[in-house]
Amino acid sequence: MESIGLSSIDFIIIIVYLIGIVFYGITKGKQQSSEDYFLGGRTMTWPIVGIALFSANISSSTLVGLASDAFQTNINVYNYEWYAVVVLIFFAIFFLPFYLKSGVYTMPEFLERRYDRRSRYYFSFITVVGNVMVDTAAGLYVGNIVLKLLFPELPSLAIIIILAVASAAYTIPGGLNSVIQTEVVQAILLIFGSCLLTYFAYDQLGGGWHLMMTKLDSMLASGQVDFGSRVEEGKFIPENAQEVFSLVRPANDEFMPWWGLITGVPLLGFYFWANNQFMVQRVLGAKDLNHGRWGALFAGLLKLPVIFIMVVPGILALLLFNDLDISPLNYITPQGPCTRLSDCPNLTYPVLLFQLLPTGILGLVVAGLLAAMMSSVSATFNSASTLVTMDFVKQMKPGLTSKELVKVGQIVTAILVVLAASWVPFIERVSDSLWDYLQLVIAFTSPPAVSTFVLGMFWKKASPTGSFVSLLFGFLLAIFMILSAVFEWVPALNEIHFLGKASLLFVSCLTVHVVVSLLSAAPLQAAVKDYTYRKEIFVAETQELKALSWYRNYRVLSIILLIVTSLVVGWFW
Repeated sequence: MESIGLSSIDFIIIIVYLIGIVFYGITKGKQQSSEDYFLGGRTMTWPIVGIALFSANISSSTLVGLASDAFQTNINVYNYEWYAVVVLIFFAIFFLPFYLKSGVYTMPEFLERRYDRRSRYYFSFITVVGNVMVDTAAGLYVGNIVLKLLFPELPSLAIIIILAVASAAYTIPGGLNSVIQTEVVQAILLIFGSCLLTYFAYDQLGGGWHLMMTKLDSMLASGQVDFGSRVEEGKFIPENAQEVFSLVRPANDEFMPWWGLITGVPLLGFYFWANNQFMVQRVLGAKDLNHGRWGALFAGLLKLPVIFIMVVPGILALLLFNDLDISPLNYITPQGPCTRLSDCPNLTYPVLLFQLLPTGILGLVVAGLLAAMMSSVSATFNSASTLVTMDFVKQMKPGLTSKELVKVGQIVTAILVVLAASWVPFIERVSDSLWDYLQLVIAFTSPPAVSTFVLGMFWKKASPTGSFVSLLFGFLLAIFMILSAVFEWVPALNEIHFLGKASLLFVSCLTVHVVVSLLSAAPLQAAVKDYTYRKEIFVAETQELKALSWYRNYRVLSIILLIVTSLVVGWFW
């Protein structure tokens, strides 16, 4: 493989696009009030909400992560994608009405309404840390990968700083509306680019799906696929193409055993879509409940084709470039230099881009990838600044005006830029798979939050003290699990799959929450009445929905979406 380079046309397209998207984001900004700045004025219609949710999720880091794991035959990474449909339907039915009715700015603020300030402060702090370590840093990491290939002489630190500053350029002045409006553009370009990349990969292979499966069978039979440590550790190894594309894997699969599919995956998905400020903030900006629900369902629909246009390209890279010499790229990780793609699977998506796309289209797709990175990073900046401003600063200084809160949010965003950029170098030290890194961090941070949200919504006796104690217990148990893995304190615990650890954390926090709630003072009746789901709510809503046409009834749409999802998943089961 020759050193990667772009033509003058590609460079011009990238520069013009990036400058244009920053300018577009600034012009679309709203900052006349704190509601404008942090929630886009609560005027978002359902197509904008749905596309913004999809774009925020299918960011540059997700594109790179999906292709990387597919290259390593971890096609069951798609389970995270289709499970989003189920979670979003559950979210639209039960949680979203309470979120919008309460008029909150943040998810920690909702916890205060249901419990007390202790839970709010804890969850806000954890969410900010997660946003910096997961969403923001991962986005900058992907941008660094791509630009490092184009400009190998440029230090990584300089690239990260440039990307972070560019992402903040329209986030700081414009707020959530700037973020969402640019996300819509990115989503369209990402889908377009993914479709083109899949087309050119199939064209390079010389055929369609059947030829891909036939060649994959041949490579597996001849031992041309490097499964690394799986052989030594006795982990599951697919023997044919059908097993590669099966979403259900044996219990010894290192990536996603079958039991993890029914325990850990929905748990992580529930946190990401229903409790994570980064995602929920987009729905909080919906103009009303119906638009919020329709937008959530639309985002779920957009997740289904991901396997064909974002996961399959990783398999095509395995067939086309498994033996490709990438040493001329001079790409070096903490584990050493990369000579083959299997040494650095995180390079799968960039290699596909530079090997397959023609001049002009390459520039446009690379621009879209970088802009998507900027968009996801800017979104997390805005989300985290909202948390710090509304959950901490406003509580400490309640007399601040709306415009003063906007100013605080802008300053907080600038500080977060520095923190996120500082964390990027540690990502490859934690895991050689970007997707593994993303899921690993969420697996340790999400279970305590999911436990307290679920109990608070569906159990009237869930108390403030029970919530706070369970959150702290979950935090300490997660820290213990991490330290045990580092210092090998409890070998049996260290052998548990990370999805198993997430499930263990969830059940433990749930148990502690229930026990402490039964032993402590009962929650306020007003909090229980306003923020706990009841049968009366379902009955009243049923009457309201009778006045709507079927295509405006979110329950009918949810059933249709579940049927379509079942057909897609059943094909790969």
